[in-house]
Amino acid sequence: MPRSPIFVHILLFLAWSDSCLAQTMSVDKEDIRFNRQVITREFISEGVAVGDVDQDGRMDILAGAYWFSAPDWRKHEVDEPKIFHANDNYSNSFLDYCSDVDHDGWLDMIRIGWPGEEAVWYKNPGKGVGQSDKEHWKMFRILDHAGNESPAWVDVDGDGSPDLLCNDPASREMLWMKAPSRKGDTTWQRFVIARGDSPGLERYTHGLGFADMNGDKRPDVLISTGWWEMPADPQKPDWTFHKEDLGEECAQIHRFDPQGKGVRDLVSSSAHDYGIWWHESTTSGWIHHTIFKGVSETHALAMTDINGDGRPDLITGKRYFAHNGGDPGGLDPALLYWFELGQEETPSWTPHLIDDDSGVGLQVVVRDMNKDGKPDIVMCNKKGLFYFEQAKRK
Repeated sequence: MPRSPIFVHILLFLAWSDSCLAQTMSVDKEDIRFNRQVITREFISEGVAVGDVDQDGRMDILAGAYWFSAPDWRKHEVDEPKIFHANDNYSNSFLDYCSDVDHDGWLDMIRIGWPGEEAVWYKNPGKGVGQSDKEHWKMFRILDHAGNESPAWVDVDGDGSPDLLCNDPASREMLWMKAPSRKGDTTWQRFVIARGDSPGLERYTHGLGFADMNGDKRPDVLISTGWWEMPADPQKPDWTFHKEDLGEECAQIHRFDPQGKGVRDLVSSSAHDYGIWWHESTTSGWIHHTIFKGVSETHALAMTDINGDGRPDLITGKRYFAHNGGDPGGLDPALLYWFELGQEETPSWTPHLIDDDSGVGLQVVVRDMNKDGKPDIVMCNKKGLFYFEQAKRK
């Protein structure tokens, strides 16, 4: 008699539990606990953003075609919703960001679609926003073809306003799109970093970082096979590429220097396999260290201080059904972790399991959502939209 899908999943879970028991920690780390709120179990997006959309002093959540108003997480439409199926397709919202694009004092929404497809932004209608649940925001196009699987919303030119960093696989260019710089402006400017036969220009390029790699106080652009050196004028084209082995294909790449000694170490995580890594920079090249291999498809990685000890911790988890179950570990539980950085001079991380039925999407947002001084976690993927509020410490 054929085994039921539920029975098969139980067997897979038991096998996974045996293999990962040594690395899996308890849900609570002493007084560090998170209370989970399931905002929706619908598959609406794999990106998520937060911001005070309606200017009521509370942090709201934006994901896909919706924004959710705090504190009761009432759902409002930003655009006409579409129906997505978690087991066999993807959404049109891979990453989301929240920023005042047109400088009118109201936070807008940026949506990055399927890799290689559109990047758009939605104008917050302003006063009275949220009074109607179906008030669609006006949409503006940023880029027809936004490639790389971790496009970044960063301040490239240092003018205080974030810009979009990605590639354009149609034109074979690595680029950044400068956001409008004055009130009422909706025009984006395009600046090319590299073109043609340069690495990192494929539609599904994995891995992107933005950090100073040579100590000149200018952030550079990183991919897993090297980095582009930012010139004195970032608007100039054809940045110099330094080919280096920065690890395997990954999600976000973060520079890691907890001692403040100017080292250019990095951390990254595997998008479609097992592995979270620390990459040590030495005079003879890079040494790659495995931090953890107990969770697969870690397609989003954040680095921030979770426990208030002044040291940067890591937050990541499983992007549930990243390739519809086809990746190594694709049917494993959707785990969410934070990794506590130790006090030793040689870096080491202790994993702490937050949840086993959520994971991450292509982003994991870590912010103090309730203004209690402790960072909380917001994520969205094929499992739904979740808010993890850090509980009051003992």
